[in-house]
Amino acid sequence: MEAINPFHHLNPSLHNSVTRKRPRSHSTISSVLGVAETSQETKLSSSLLSSSSTFHCFNGHQAHNSSNSIKVMHGQMIKKGKEMNSDSNTQSLIRNYLHFGDFRSASTVFFVGYAQNYLHWNDFLEDFKRFGGDPYEILETFCELHNKKVSYEGRILTVILKLCANLTEIWLGIEVHACMIKKGHDIDVYSKVALMNFYARLWGIDYINQLFDEMPERQDLLWNEAVLVNLRNERWMEALRLFRDMHFSFLKPNIHTIAKVLQACAKLGALDQGKQIHGYVIRSALMSNTSICNSLISMYSRNNNLRLARAVFDLMENRNLSAWNSIISGYIALGHLHDARKLFYNLESSDVKPDIVTWNCLLSGHFLNGLYGEILFLLQKMQAAGYKPNSSSISITLQAISELRILNLGKQLHNYVTRHGLDYDIYVGTSLLDMYVKNDNLTYARSIFDNMKNKNVFAWNSMIVGYSFKGQFEDAIKLFNQMENEGSKPDLVTHNSLVSGYSMWGYNKEAVSMVDQIKASGLTPNVVTWTALISGCVQKGNFKDALEFSIQMQQEGINANSATVSSLLRACAGLSSLHKGKEIHCVGIREGFVDDVFVATALVDMYSKCGNLRSAYEVFQKIHSKTLATWNSMIMSFAIYSQGKEAISLFNQMQEAGIQPDGITFTALLSACKNSGLVDEGWKYFDSMKADYNIVPTIEHYSCMVDLLGRAGYLDEAQDFIETMPISPDATVWGALLGSSRVHENLDLAEIAAENLFKLESYNPANYVLMMNLYASLSRWEDVACVKELMYARGVTTGQVCRNEVKKP
Repeated sequence: MEAINPFHHLNPSLHNSVTRKRPRSHSTISSVLGVAETSQETKLSSSLLSSSSTFHCFNGHQAHNSSNSIKVMHGQMIKKGKEMNSDSNTQSLIRNYLHFGDFRSASTVFFVGYAQNYLHWNDFLEDFKRFGGDPYEILETFCELHNKKVSYEGRILTVILKLCANLTEIWLGIEVHACMIKKGHDIDVYSKVALMNFYARLWGIDYINQLFDEMPERQDLLWNEAVLVNLRNERWMEALRLFRDMHFSFLKPNIHTIAKVLQACAKLGALDQGKQIHGYVIRSALMSNTSICNSLISMYSRNNNLRLARAVFDLMENRNLSAWNSIISGYIALGHLHDARKLFYNLESSDVKPDIVTWNCLLSGHFLNGLYGEILFLLQKMQAAGYKPNSSSISITLQAISELRILNLGKQLHNYVTRHGLDYDIYVGTSLLDMYVKNDNLTYARSIFDNMKNKNVFAWNSMIVGYSFKGQFEDAIKLFNQMENEGSKPDLVTHNSLVSGYSMWGYNKEAVSMVDQIKASGLTPNVVTWTALISGCVQKGNFKDALEFSIQMQQEGINANSATVSSLLRACAGLSSLHKGKEIHCVGIREGFVDDVFVATALVDMYSKCGNLRSAYEVFQKIHSKTLATWNSMIMSFAIYSQGKEAISLFNQMQEAGIQPDGITFTALLSACKNSGLVDEGWKYFDSMKADYNIVPTIEHYSCMVDLLGRAGYLDEAQDFIETMPISPDATVWGALLGSSRVHENLDLAEIAAENLFKLESYNPANYVLMMNLYASLSRWEDVACVKELMYARGVTTGQVCRNEVKKP
């Protein structure tokens, strides 16, 4: 081989910056091709091996379980030549050397028999690393043989070039390229492919595209590789352009390239290009290829075209598991959970059986559709079918438990995670942390956080959110500072959680200060930041502050999103400001937010609370996909205006639409009945809660029933109802009985209710005033004086509530 001078002297600083630091010394690589060679070429032969110190023949009495016995066997192979030089013997020899840790000898044997071994390169490299070998040793062996005047053919240089790309050995790769040029191997198509991969990984994709454009002859294989290299570097548009030009050049893409380009169409949302490629696939009679069909299904699904995705799936003759998973995930991603379930049942009854990916896809679909309880059932079914939940299964289930607020179940799953060693997974750990935070158990959450070895920014943010929302700002700020000290830079989510926490607890000054801190840190407050501030004010009841911050947000040049508009509509509802609510409604129309179900629901609530029931109902009727919250809001609106019949009719429509009611639905329904005096209907719906919908009545429902019976004059029934309640009555229950007794002038029950109220709410002046008014209406002035003395003794001041008190004549 001709002498090739090293390139290191051209730009040593570049060499130092791009060649990564190796874990051990590989000095032979640095000067591999810098050694001068004679023009006489030396062929690899058995004489080279016999002269090498590695392959001396030893006495045949050496033990067969040592490296010496392998060398003896190797010597015998050399002596007998072709008689023992079979592929199987060579592969066995290589593996034996690897087994005893003689990686140099294994590499040498591989290179010597390369004409037979080059097809096994990937297997050799995998075995080499599996037995603990450092791939750099392969390069060292290559260098040593080269320095001994060994001549390599093009295919072996191609393999070395691939290894240089994997190990980021830039300058050695360049020298190998120079060697290929001098030997004329660079014109080989496989060498060109290897060169494209090498320079793409180490010099950049733009350099490769330029290199490809300058090639005079470009065969099919080169075109395919050019497309794939761009795809691997996420240059989707360039890959599509090359694929199109390849087609116009009357060259054929291979199966792998077509499948990958279809995946690019899925990522780009390029439906038209995907359809054109589909047409090419049909014309080329490639629809029988499962890989292409799977990519087509995925492409159509991600472009929101389930009809064509299903058509491709139905036309497949041999559906593998990937095809089933692709179509099921497509239906789930687009919200068609019912169809996904049907496909899953069909899969179970077919020859192909689901795997853990299929089950996780179903779990994810139920989570996206808010069916958190179903996820727990699915997990049990999956285990019963013999599938062991992995980290993805557990993470999804933990998120469902977080939404369900079932702490005990979360603890059981935590024990499962610990027993099966899944706590190492960062996603499982973060999901556990989030579950405890959302279940208000910050002690457990902090314990998990402190034991996490690799905390990502999501773990930090989750813990800071937990402290902020609980009002423990000292702990939140301490953790915030600790995050910076440990090298995890707080992101915008971190700051936004503090902004939201401060505003939720009424610390608006601190919240605004945090917004200023975001700017000082080099970040830019976005619409989420301002929405967190506005939403926090609304939750705290600071409605005017919320509207003022919205004006400040506009002055900052930030446009509201649908969540901002929803929060502002809630602020208008809290202030009963119809005029301002209409203004924000106009903003929603202009920005196209009125189709958002959360904005529409907030509009219904705003109009009803601002005294415009007609507008509320008009907005409700225009909502296409009504959620449970939307139905509840409209039913409660009818309840507020004492339109019980309309509320019941709407409830029936909700059932016909297939929407399952919840506890809030029945609170609204019972409120409508009590405000309209519909006693029989109230009893009917209260009894149906547990019997028909498995909803356990809460104190709100019992309070509504006491108020319903009391207002209708059934005070004795109301008293009996209270006495038979399975839970202790609270102030709302006794308050409802006191109000009804005041209206119907039932002094005995009023005194019972007042006695309990004075214990439960000893500092609420409304209860005392209500009782005094009842006594006054019955001209029992001494009792009025006694109640006043009791108030004075307890330090209760009446304020404005006493203005309607009946005065003694």
